[in-house]
Amino acid sequence: MSRKSGVRAALEYTGIPANWLSARPRLPSRNWCIFITVSSSLISYYAYDRRQARTIRQSYVDRVKHLADGPMKSTELPRKVVVYGAKWPGDEDHTQAVRFFKKYVKPTLVAAAIDYEIIGTRHSGDLAERVASAIIKDRRLTAGVDQSPGLSLPLPGRLTPEQKRTRELEGGVVLIGRHTFKEYMAGLKRGWSAGLELIDKEEKLAQELASDGMFDDTDDDSQSPPVGIVDDPNAEPIPTPSRLPSSHNALFSPLKLPSQPKHQNPTISNPSLTDSSPPATVPPQPPLLLVSSVNYVGFRFIPHMIWGFFNERHKTRIGCEAAYSLVINRIREFQSPDSMLDLDHDVQLSKDAETESEEGKEPNIIQGQPQGGDLDFDLASESVLVPHSPISNIASSRKSYYKTLPERLATARQLARGEREPTKEEEKNPPPSEVELRAERLNKELRWRGEERAWMIVGPSSGVNWDERFRGVLRVFDTQRIDDEGLESV
Repeated sequence: MSRKSGVRAALEYTGIPANWLSARPRLPSRNWCIFITVSSSLISYYAYDRRQARTIRQSYVDRVKHLADGPMKSTELPRKVVVYGAKWPGDEDHTQAVRFFKKYVKPTLVAAAIDYEIIGTRHSGDLAERVASAIIKDRRLTAGVDQSPGLSLPLPGRLTPEQKRTRELEGGVVLIGRHTFKEYMAGLKRGWSAGLELIDKEEKLAQELASDGMFDDTDDDSQSPPVGIVDDPNAEPIPTPSRLPSSHNALFSPLKLPSQPKHQNPTISNPSLTDSSPPATVPPQPPLLLVSSVNYVGFRFIPHMIWGFFNERHKTRIGCEAAYSLVINRIREFQSPDSMLDLDHDVQLSKDAETESEEGKEPNIIQGQPQGGDLDFDLASESVLVPHSPISNIASSRKSYYKTLPERLATARQLARGEREPTKEEEKNPPPSEVELRAERLNKELRWRGEERAWMIVGPSSGVNWDERFRGVLRVFDTQRIDDEGLESV
């Protein structure tokens, strides 16, 4: 019998069972070994990835933080950039691009004391409309069609239009993702190619829908008056568009005092005397910072989501490198395309897609069609957009809506004319009137057509809009990768 050591004897007197002291260590079971190995590997890789991401971010912050310590005059303003983040097709979260900027690009800009303005959009295609509208507004001010709403007297701290323009050129434009780049270029081309006339798209679409005969009264019974017309001239008419007073003739209405006419130049306000043709050249534009960003949406991209969760350092390096090139103002000329999709080709693509949308078919998609130069920025992300085409969903929604519209319209007219009494269900939930059905149809068509136009811009079958007037005018920040000492090259 072996002699017990003093430590073991002392532990036995503490109440510890003897079999615990005589037990020999052994490996856990097979299932426990698998669980411990997988869990420890995932936790270790996650911790390593986040540590590398923090190291990369801090290295770029240390490079530029000395710029924030420089003195500034009381009348000077910091450098400012405009950040555009368009909605990713198929993703209900419209702030995805903005959150990418705040997480990966913003820390380096804040360390360098660079101001920024974030402009996000809630729907696809809104960015193109916003950019085009802003350009047309500036063109109208330059041409003298509109008058600047600003004060004529200079105030301390208020920048003049020339100073604002200079600050924009010295700053830059940040575009998050290829879809944002496509919408920005589409708006840029539309703004410098369209005329100066202000077109109310909602009013134009309302006139188009009113002339298609969808709400025409096809009842042959001449005894029943049309909707909105009653036999009693003193009765209150139904507010259909034909009975509503025209807004153009309401200047001297007894319920509204005549407004004072604005002082306008009759020569400039006359559209026939205003040169609304597109300019032959485009003025200098702010440099563009193209930041690669891909948003994976859907079950088929779950492996990509898992891979991205454990590889945050890649996104961190992309954002920091892009921000660093903007901070040090490393600019180069925009590489012009070798080939481009002309306007006729874009129009033909749009017509084909609209035709196939009405038939409920998907348009023929040519993925990864290169154009050359910087227009091929992040071209590999085109394949991710293919499953998110809204064409088939719009076609099915439009078909089901117009299938039930005649019945709903007939119900509204019967109740308005008093041809029958409303049912108990209709008393609890009154059906929409004809005016409400017209407004509902207008809103639906505005949304559907807006989504179709947006897909014609960002879809894989469409290239980036280009105009030869942009050659030699556009500039981009050179995001050439810079390897760090002591950091992993990713």
